[in-house]
Amino acid sequence: MVLYHGSNVEVKEPRILKSSHALDFGPGFYTTLNRDQAVDFAAKVVLRKGGVPVVNEYEIDENISFGFCDVLKFDQPNEVWLDFVCSCREGVNVAEGRDLVFGPVANDDVYRTLTLYREGEITKSEALARLKIKQLYNQLVFATEKALSFIRFRKSEVVA
Repeated sequence: MVLYHGSNVEVKEPRILKSSHALDFGPGFYTTLNRDQAVDFAAKVVLRKGGVPVVNEYEIDENISFGFCDVLKFDQPNEVWLDFVCSCREGVNVAEGRDLVFGPVANDDVYRTLTLYREGEITKSEALARLKIKQLYNQLVFATEKALSFIRFRKSEVVA
């Protein structure tokens, strides 16, 4: 499986960093299967921190890593995923104890729906109905050092 990570620097040795804000799947090293998503994220990092947009490319043998790691996998944005992401975004690490978390990423458009739901402006059913019409990309989050031992850096590229 080929994975991408958008940043403002080359990341040959991924690490789990504590973010200053709560993320979809809790603390971890975030990757995506979608290169375009990594390019977009790299541009956002540059706006916040400076530098140049860099897409880092990795590979992982999911048959091996998923067999050795405790994996939480969400196949679609359903009720369980919605509750999980909302809890993580509120700063509750509900992924604690998991090595890898895989599932849909809440992009900027989805964040608006999550915010409306979390603030009680729409119901859970309404939020899920809105999410079903969105094209959501996947993300694979490496939440432990054990999980990171399976990822291999391939290359990085400065993107415009």
